[in-house]
Amino acid sequence: MSDTTPTNPDSTQPPVTPAEAGVEVALGQTTAPAGQLTIVGVREGAFGVQGSGDTSGFGGLVEPIVMPGPTPRPYGGWFDEVADELGLALADHDLPMTSAIEKVVVDRGEITFFVRREHLPVVAGALRDEPSLRFEMCMGVSGVHYPHEAGRELHAVYHLQSITHHRRIRLEVTCPEGDARIPSIVSIYPTNDWHERETYDFFGIVFEDHPHLTRILMPDDWPGHPQRKDYPLGGIPVEYKGAEIPPPDLRREYS
Repeated sequence: MSDTTPTNPDSTQPPVTPAEAGVEVALGQTTAPAGQLTIVGVREGAFGVQGSGDTSGFGGLVEPIVMPGPTPRPYGGWFDEVADELGLALADHDLPMTSAIEKVVVDRGEITFFVRREHLPVVAGALRDEPSLRFEMCMGVSGVHYPHEAGRELHAVYHLQSITHHRRIRLEVTCPEGDARIPSIVSIYPTNDWHERETYDFFGIVFEDHPHLTRILMPDDWPGHPQRKDYPLGGIPVEYKGAEIPPPDLRREYS
């Protein structure tokens, strides 16, 4: 009997990265084909906390941060009609659709137009004013922070609703952390006033030409923007004999 250890025929294969290992899981959470997925990073542990003596098992989580990629035409249903009408409306402004729209993503039965930030006011105005589109209502803007998505770490997301045609779409605009500026659309959708202030307050996106861009919840002299992923989870000072609440990863120790 030979004491030679059998060789694994697959041992010459390169190791699978955590991101690749989790793509199958991501595929089960989206309707986009595998070829249309974009991995922008890998999330490790619970809430990004590491080395805290966690015994729950959540500290060992490894999950890819996967975003659906561009969707090819046809998009299906009324999505194609909206895309066509938007293209015609932008042509009236001498703005090609390919210049204004970075990509279109259809996922989970919803359509998202990724708009290049410098063209956001023209696109928003066309969506509101064109009779065949008539997205009269903007439900607000919210921020998202993807620290690993180099050059486009900050996203502003707008949900538009057409009361006339009973339709909803989403606009998404990206900008880098080093130049976190996006044109304001308060002049087009006045109700976005406080929403843009909140997104500025929590994510640090400066909405240019906003009539009065100030913090809305945090004090004016508050350092940083609390909903960014890299914002420290440090302790909270308490006005009682110098007490302080420790950071979440230091509130409990395991022996």
